[in-house]
Amino acid sequence: MITVNRLEDLPALDAPLHLALGVFDGVHIGHRAVIGRAVDAARRQGGLAGVLTFDPHPIRVIAPAKAPSSLLATLGHKAHIVGGLGAELLIPLRFDQELAAMDAARFLDQLLAAPVRTIAVGEDWRFGKGRHGDVELLQSRAETSGFRLEAVPPVMIEGERVSSTRIRQAIRDGNLSAAATLLGRPYSVCGPIVHGRHLGRTIGFPTANVSTGDAQLPPDGVWAVTTALPDGKVHQGVANLGVRPTVDGTTRALEVHLFDFSEEIYGTELEVTFVEFLRPEKKFADFTALQRQIEADAAAARKIHDRRRSPGA
Repeated sequence: MITVNRLEDLPALDAPLHLALGVFDGVHIGHRAVIGRAVDAARRQGGLAGVLTFDPHPIRVIAPAKAPSSLLATLGHKAHIVGGLGAELLIPLRFDQELAAMDAARFLDQLLAAPVRTIAVGEDWRFGKGRHGDVELLQSRAETSGFRLEAVPPVMIEGERVSSTRIRQAIRDGNLSAAATLLGRPYSVCGPIVHGRHLGRTIGFPTANVSTGDAQLPPDGVWAVTTALPDGKVHQGVANLGVRPTVDGTTRALEVHLFDFSEEIYGTELEVTFVEFLRPEKKFADFTALQRQIEADAAAARKIHDRRRSPGA
């Protein structure tokens, strides 16, 4: 995927651009509908399908007190997801006070210096200083600048609009089935594997300690998971999410044991998909009791994975 961080650099791509614009936290099914319009246009007309987004989340700059404490996808994870939808170009603009103060017309002037042929947005998307930019302004500029505007209505499920806020709540509640319906995919987090205390190796269960940044996490406990490495290889496993009270842990961590895997992968990005909750986190009397429980957790997780693989599961 091509990544361009500044609007000024877009003309150098020397290709017609079909762009979906938005924050796209989590890239849920409503976002997918918008991105799909840009991808379809690029396939029909030729050129690059791209996603223009913002990092950090604009509300963290404009109104920090109202900002969500956790996001549904880090920027790197978002890039991976939109690439899977057919986007070839990512434009993650740095959202700071300067960009927040830019009026909508000037923002469009900079964007349209490139050969933009399609702009796709949610029909109620607002942008620019004071959120004064809207679909009406975009349509007016489309008529004078020669791009096609695709204003996409919100996607509704069970009479409610699909939103990142709704998905975050479902994940916090542990309702990952509902989250998957709203996302259009099973919920996952992605981050680099970092060094931990290496205690898992001492009891025969080495783990990958995944740095999840500010990603929204489900309830603490033990989970059956699947993982994906950058090479696309998928591995099954079991994970502990929590503070690890048996070893006097104090910070929340996601530790994943990959079944039948022994490669060194420190520093590698790992995507972890939460499959099924096994049990809450608890403190054990000693390492022997912890080891027995981990063995039981691993066996239970393997059964879950086997069941999901079997025909009719």
